[in-house]
Amino acid sequence: MKQNSFKELEKHVTVLGWLHLGLNIFTLFIGILVFFILIGVGTLSGDGEAMSVLALIGIIVLGILVLVSIPGMITGWGLLKRKSWSRLLALVIGFLSLMNIPFGTLLGVYTFWVLLAHDEASDYFVAYGT
Repeated sequence: MKQNSFKELEKHVTVLGWLHLGLNIFTLFIGILVFFILIGVGTLSGDGEAMSVLALIGIIVLGILVLVSIPGMITGWGLLKRKSWSRLLALVIGFLSLMNIPFGTLLGVYTFWVLLAHDEASDYFVAYGT
């Protein structure tokens, strides 16, 4: 019976890993896009001060989104590789994702459902994780 429940859980963990990777890569892409938009707007304005301020804001936004995205991408990779540490990290990232309405909220709820509602989740990562 445990083997069947592990197979079901394996599907959810794989989906969860890809969702963490995808959402955080998308967040990183948005940061890069905002950075280039702000640089472009600053350049188009022709004002040296506006270019400096918008470049600084773009760098800050990109930096924040990089810092937010990297742990989520590591989480997704760890879940896909069935690393034992990825379960705890996914729960922390899932909790923090709840504030990112609507997609982060959905990801957080799904993370909790997969990793907490299934009784065999902790055994799964012990059995298959490293």
